[in-house]
Amino acid sequence: MRAMRKSDFYFNLPTERIAQTPPTVRGESRLLDLDSAEAFTDRSFKEISELLHPNDLLVFNDTKVIPARLFGRKESGGKVELLVERITSKNQVLAHIRASKAPKPGTKLQLEEQVSVEVTGREGALFEVMFDPARTVIEWLEAYGRMPLPPYIEREAEETDSERYQTVYARKKGAVAAPTAGLHFTDELLNRLEHAGVGRGFVTLHVGAGTFQPMRAERVEDHVMHSEWCEVSEPLCEQIQQTKKAGGRVVAVGTTAVRSLETAAKSGELAPFCGETNIFITPGYHFNTVDALLTNFHLPESTLMMLVTAFGGYERVMAAYQHAIEQKYRFFSYGDAMFLSR
Repeated sequence: MRAMRKSDFYFNLPTERIAQTPPTVRGESRLLDLDSAEAFTDRSFKEISELLHPNDLLVFNDTKVIPARLFGRKESGGKVELLVERITSKNQVLAHIRASKAPKPGTKLQLEEQVSVEVTGREGALFEVMFDPARTVIEWLEAYGRMPLPPYIEREAEETDSERYQTVYARKKGAVAAPTAGLHFTDELLNRLEHAGVGRGFVTLHVGAGTFQPMRAERVEDHVMHSEWCEVSEPLCEQIQQTKKAGGRVVAVGTTAVRSLETAAKSGELAPFCGETNIFITPGYHFNTVDALLTNFHLPESTLMMLVTAFGGYERVMAAYQHAIEQKYRFFSYGDAMFLSR
């Protein structure tokens, strides 16, 4: 069997299929059901309740997107854009910096005319940056930062993105990209599912900007996966154990929930986990915990596309994507969703 190549995961996506804005009302999205008796069934997202059963457990990622993008200038006057990748202490971050010339250690930047920072070093492609200790990093960002919309959304962030590029259950600050499968859920829908006997649990994975980085290696096995911090708690492990005992399914809401749960079950047994994960799930992977997946539509040739094909089967998922394009589904972060089980 030949090694899988990045090009195996290519599909031609018309640019008009990329959602540039969220639906007018949260949850007014479409849902492609891959589990129906027909090949695929086109549904509205509200019909998710018909695909879930009593004793199923929805596992959400409760990370909260921080306004991590800042614009400004170097002391020399050159323009810079800083995107926080990770907060490493109350005054320090690792960040992506876009400038005409990469800033050297000791370079001072003035961001949004109010925020003074200093570049203190490099860590691979990222810059170590120290913020003015008069406030914590989070305080500076919440006062002056902008929502870090994905690169394929070709507009500036607006006031509404502060609410809409955030799940209704987000609570742990640290992500620079939203766990987008969760954007479809409203409080009303969550309550309805709870009354129907569907359980709810949470992992935390702080999504980094690395999620948007294109794969450079042509052979899938040569790709070096980016690292992200995640936590799977002991109470969640117990919830999952009880769900399986009762005959319910573990339904991951988004690829970040899959990556967190499968990291915690890497030994074959689910156990609490807290730390860095660079798990790279590709076709042929054996899933230890997740039984069903709710996810948005992903970029061609992306690691997330590989994860979904690993879960749902390569031919089945690639055919579903073709169907979604033909039926004019909306793609990526603000787009529609699909539901599939193993």
